[in-house]
Amino acid sequence: MQIINLKEVDSTHTYLKELIQKDGFSSPICVSADYQSNGIGSRGNSWEGKEGNLFFSFVISKDDLPNDLQLQSASIYFSYILKEVLESQGSKLWLKWPNDFYIDNKKIGGTITTATKDLLYCGIGLNLEHINIDFGALDIKIDKMYILKLYFKSLEKKSSWKEIFNYFQIEFQKSRKYKATIENKKISLENAILNSDGSIQIDDKKVFSLR
Repeated sequence: MQIINLKEVDSTHTYLKELIQKDGFSSPICVSADYQSNGIGSRGNSWEGKEGNLFFSFVISKDDLPNDLQLQSASIYFSYILKEVLESQGSKLWLKWPNDFYIDNKKIGGTITTATKDLLYCGIGLNLEHINIDFGALDIKIDKMYILKLYFKSLEKKSSWKEIFNYFQIEFQKSRKYKATIENKKISLENAILNSDGSIQIDDKKVFSLR
């Protein structure tokens, strides 16, 4: 994975998409930044953070994804693997359905994925420093480039969706204390049923992550 590190950018996700549109895709690329001024968050919101937080986006060919991974659950897949990498370094980070990173009861980041015909883009933002009282920060100190290299090395193993899901369904129990925004409404996950494709069944409705 080629890694391009920038000092500042409006959005690593937007920058990467424009780069691929301009130069084309030949191999996986990651763009990271020390600061982004207009990061893309869930449901069209922005995700901003202090300089020094972890912001990165990468693009891979759909052919490089596990055969059993549905695109609708890519955010869970990519998020959980990063969670495992950070956990291996001593973090107690956990993943709230479908794509939010938490330390204890505070969100510290999240993941978005977007797809074209042949490519999948993934963007991740993670607070390494506290930005305000509403959000938390990672509970360990990390070297960003080291973590990125560990992360992409883990992705190269192409763990199956089934393997990742087996771990995530245990972690999903923590999500039951929280709510998720579904059709612009905050819905409790207390009684949600997690399906094997990463979607949830709630109020007789099947819901995938919008991101």
